[in-house]
Amino acid sequence: MRFAKSKALNRRPRNDDDAVMPLINIVFLLLIFFMVAGKLTSSDPFEISPPSSSSGVNEDPGSLTLLVGRDGETALDGVAMSETELVKALTDRLQEEPGAILRLKADGGAKAADVIQVMEIIRDAGAGELNLLTVPDQS
Repeated sequence: MRFAKSKALNRRPRNDDDAVMPLINIVFLLLIFFMVAGKLTSSDPFEISPPSSSSGVNEDPGSLTLLVGRDGETALDGVAMSETELVKALTDRLQEEPGAILRLKADGGAKAADVIQVMEIIRDAGAGELNLLTVPDQS
C-alpha cells in the first residue's frame, strides 16, 4: 500500500493547458498550409479588368498571354514591357514556337486604339491564331 501512496504523490497535477496544445498545433499547421498553398496562380504585372462575354473558351496552357492595361501598358507572359520590347520579345517567341496561340487579355477600359495597335504588332510578328480573353457574363 505504501507503494501506491508514493506513486500518487509523485504524479504531477493536471494542467488545463495540456488539453489545448493539440488544438494549437493543428491551428498552426493549417495556417502554414494555407500560407504555402494560398498563391497558386501568377498575378498580372498590372491590374486588368477584361470585358464580359456570353461565350467562353478554355485556356490553352501552352499559349502566350499578352496584356493590355487601361493606360496602354503592355506585358507578355507576366513581364511588363514597352512596345518596342514587346515587338522583339513576341517575334523571338514566335520563332521559337511557330504554332503558338496568342491570348490577348485587354482591360475593359483600355482604348480601342491601344488594343488594335497591339493586335497589329501580333499580326506583324507572324502569329497564326489570336484569342481575345473576356470574363464570362454573369446573367
